[in-house]
Amino acid sequence: MDIEGRNRNSHPIKKESWRTVMTLAYQSLGVVYGELSTSPLYVYKSAFAEDIQHSESNEEIFGVLSFVFWTLTLIPLLKYVFIVLRADDNGEGGTFALYTLLCRHARVSTLPNGQLADEELYEYRKDEIGSGYKDVGLSLKSTLEKYKILQKGLLVLALLGTCMVIGDGVLTPAISVFSAVSGLELSMAKKHHQYVEVPFACIILVLLFCLQHYGTHRLGFLFAPIVITWLLCISTIGIYNIFHWNPQVFQALSPYYMYKFLKKTRKGGWMSLGGILLCITGSEAMYADLGHFSQLSIKMAFTFVVYPSLILAYMGQAAYLSKHHILETDYRIGFYVSVPEKIRWPVLGIAILAAVVGSQAIITGTFSIIKQCSALGCFPRVKIIHTSPTNKHGQIYIPEINWTLMLLCLAVTVGFRDTKHISNAAGLAVITVMLVTTCLMSLVMVLCWRKSVFLALVFMFFFGSIEILYFSASLIKFREGAWVPVALSCIFLVIMFVWHYGTIKKYEFDVQNKVSINWLLSLGPTLGIMRVRGIGLIHTELVSGIPAIFSHFVTNLPAFHQVVVFLCVKSVPVPHVRPEERFLVGRIGPKEYRLYRCIARYGYRDVNMDDVEFEKDLICCVAEFIRTERADVTDGNGVHDVKEDSDNDGKMAVVGTASSNLEGSIRMCEDENGFSSELQEIAVAVPSPRPRKRVRFVVPESPQINTGVREELRELMEAREAGLAFIRGHCYVKAKRGSSLMKRFVINFGYDFLRRNSRGPTNALSFPQASTLEVGMVYQV
Repeated sequence: MDIEGRNRNSHPIKKESWRTVMTLAYQSLGVVYGELSTSPLYVYKSAFAEDIQHSESNEEIFGVLSFVFWTLTLIPLLKYVFIVLRADDNGEGGTFALYTLLCRHARVSTLPNGQLADEELYEYRKDEIGSGYKDVGLSLKSTLEKYKILQKGLLVLALLGTCMVIGDGVLTPAISVFSAVSGLELSMAKKHHQYVEVPFACIILVLLFCLQHYGTHRLGFLFAPIVITWLLCISTIGIYNIFHWNPQVFQALSPYYMYKFLKKTRKGGWMSLGGILLCITGSEAMYADLGHFSQLSIKMAFTFVVYPSLILAYMGQAAYLSKHHILETDYRIGFYVSVPEKIRWPVLGIAILAAVVGSQAIITGTFSIIKQCSALGCFPRVKIIHTSPTNKHGQIYIPEINWTLMLLCLAVTVGFRDTKHISNAAGLAVITVMLVTTCLMSLVMVLCWRKSVFLALVFMFFFGSIEILYFSASLIKFREGAWVPVALSCIFLVIMFVWHYGTIKKYEFDVQNKVSINWLLSLGPTLGIMRVRGIGLIHTELVSGIPAIFSHFVTNLPAFHQVVVFLCVKSVPVPHVRPEERFLVGRIGPKEYRLYRCIARYGYRDVNMDDVEFEKDLICCVAEFIRTERADVTDGNGVHDVKEDSDNDGKMAVVGTASSNLEGSIRMCEDENGFSSELQEIAVAVPSPRPRKRVRFVVPESPQINTGVREELRELMEAREAGLAFIRGHCYVKAKRGSSLMKRFVINFGYDFLRRNSRGPTNALSFPQASTLEVGMVYQV
């Protein structure tokens, strides 16, 4: 089956126009680069906090500037812009995007209901490049696929990076806003400014999180002018300070000053790297928010706007400080002291607004990565709201996560009340995420890009050595605030592990207890009960076999629906599933049983359809399967045979949605009037005491439909007119007897608590409660 070739011909990839790219680049300034742009507010102050002193020789300030320049050049510019951004998962970025790339190329996915048919998806296959694996690369691939412990280690590494991103989402808004309002220090006594700064910062943070439900589409246009004004402001002030105070500051860009700095300051200089590290805070947002924009727009915005503005700002601060060695108070080393006094208050106002924008970048990145985790079964189900009317670039809002981040952010701000401890915490979170990205990226180079292992090792050791240096400097401050991201990561990591473990065990129970096809055949076409008009839609996680819940109905109810569809809605490790590849449809048992299986596949960035659209597409795909069931080859109508996944099921076929507008496919119409020619339509009118919508299938003119197929389609329409009932199991998961104490605690308390407090299956929420039936089942895992 050549789905890939068909899709490429019928759906050519359209390049974005320059107007679109420039618009996205403009929006990205407000959403992606706000955090990175506000780093000059606190970098020098954090670097000179306690570890080193600013002397008249200027070796310290020039050494810090040299570190800042080369760190900004090597990490955000070289690593992210030119290398990491290329590793997008069909437009999606972030730690989990790298993980899903590896899952597809090395078969290390932990999703329990994967199928061979999933590998035929267009986005599953299209990123394969290179002529073939090298011997070492093939050996690495085989090793990862062979040992479960390595697969679990890879998952833990990805989850660790995800948890640190969430921790960064707590710490970055706190330090950005708190640093911005620190300008009030210059206008009041030190003993008074804390009483003003903390409440003022908390009010700004609350307003920031309250704005999130408007979405990045609106906030991007609202915030972009603020960031542009801020970048213009700091770069202009930087140019003024360079030429007014010390034009020789350009000499500090030489790496030699880094050597002189470390030679003179020794341990103090090494510890100050934890503060210097903050100059790249927000770099990971370029990759995490890639799904909201485009690769080219993010590259252009950073290379031509953000990067030169930041370099000028840091050089200007260094030029001013190089001529001002006598500091009256300990906060005079901060950003505002280098701002000319006449414009200090306007700059303070712009800085506060820019700090709010800076927090936006990591918040939107947190939303994106949690949605990925939830879709791939590594995070409890949460409510996901798509804020863009056209769902452009996956712009989402998650209320539960938003308010959780707000409460934690306020707790950090009130608890620490200074930038020193918050910066120590934020630095460790940022550098840990970058280390995880470096490790996963080196594997992507070998397994996905099929580059040489030597090139991957060069990448890992070059960037890894830089990041480990900063990591060690941050970790040494564990007791001075760096414990916060570690504690937050442990909490979220436990939540992810418990949910993932419980989900896997629940699926294994379903597989072990599914009903034999022989039992079904022994019941006969009536299943031993009365078959009444209507469609019974049974939700199950199984992609093959008959779920145990079905036997409960057959053995305990006197009647069941005329048509039964076993529906499985599952996620696959790709960002999107094309509409023409949405459904896998098959038959269970002989035709007269009227039992069907339908598997709806969604990518981790897809928007699940609403109830009306989903119901209509579901019925249409079953009807299309009935019409083309006997076709042995692809007939151009959107139905393609796929390999069987189980001996218990018949052959399954790929069927597109009605909205995919495939020529020659069945369409369903509902009205209250009659219908036209029988040659093009199959319709049914059933006597009813009250007005009811008529259902009709509009079929292509060319195929000849035999009597059996026509009768089966008529029964399907009769069942649809009678109504559709959605049936799902309400599971109670318990650890079976003889389980270890740890397993009983994880399942009986941890997983049960998360299950009861998480959202139900997305498709279950789409159907009216009046037509939904839940059946309680106890899972002994």
